[in-house]
Amino acid sequence: MTKQKPRVIVTRKLPDVVETRMRELFNTTLNETDEPMTNAQLVEAMKTAEILVPTVTDRIDKGLIMQAGEQLRMIANFGTGVDNIDVETATNRGIVVTNTPGVLTEDTADMVIALILAVARRITDGANVIGDDNSWQGWSPTWMLGHRIFGKRLGIIGMGRIGQAVARRAGAFGLQIHYHNRKPVHASIEADLEATYWESLDQMLARMDIISVNCPHTPGTFHLLSARRLKLMKPTAILVNTARGEIIDENALARMLKAEELGGVGLDVFEHEPAVNPRLLKLPNAVLLPHMGSATIEGRIDMGEKVIINIKTFTDGHTPPDRVLPSML
Repeated sequence: MTKQKPRVIVTRKLPDVVETRMRELFNTTLNETDEPMTNAQLVEAMKTAEILVPTVTDRIDKGLIMQAGEQLRMIANFGTGVDNIDVETATNRGIVVTNTPGVLTEDTADMVIALILAVARRITDGANVIGDDNSWQGWSPTWMLGHRIFGKRLGIIGMGRIGQAVARRAGAFGLQIHYHNRKPVHASIEADLEATYWESLDQMLARMDIISVNCPHTPGTFHLLSARRLKLMKPTAILVNTARGEIIDENALARMLKAEELGGVGLDVFEHEPAVNPRLLKLPNAVLLPHMGSATIEGRIDMGEKVIINIKTFTDGHTPPDRVLPSML
């Protein structure tokens, strides 16, 4: 007797190769328009799906989970973080939650370095000068000056997989590596990266030339970089965030940038995505990107394959490799 395929509902459009494989393995409903589901549509999906595949833009909160039908057994998040899902409520209702860790490490680390260079060397400013209006008048020894990054101190907030990948790249650019973490990484890793650990985030912030935010968003990291902590940074320092927007107090950041109390900022994430704080727009010392740190074809396919493995392992009666429990958050 042929085993019945589980009903899977996917909330956003995924790469074709991923969607094709999901249709082969599961009874899959796809989102062909790629329009984000409304709350009502998410409620309906929760009532009919056995397995929901949301993305980081879908808020799967307690209210939504409490409306789920008894048939919903799994939420397989297409994303590294799970701050968009109330994992505790889901677990209490017997719903397994998974994510896709590790697959975006290298892509995100690349974007950190790209943003550091873009801010320090004014790359977007320079690119915007080249245009049809012929406003560029040629090379000048004192025009469009940025800053050298070689020899500068980089402070990494969160020395997990992505933080370590950033450190490896940064070392090749001649940056001195410092980091703040809940606890030091293994001594062999610290030695390999030639990294200096700071137990005190405040002390590290005050001494760095560049800060990269690479920690997850949790209740404990909300506004980790508060107005008070931002003021500890050097007025020439560069701040880069490719993690989650909620980690930084955006209003305080915008005020400091406008007052030129910071050297510059590179943001790929924002506190109220997809809305961007209007105070940040058009600031000459801010490079803003539309959450594209993980946007590579290879990365998205790898994410989809992780989702498929988690679902297939679960439906075969085993614990999925990337299960997330409340105790892990």
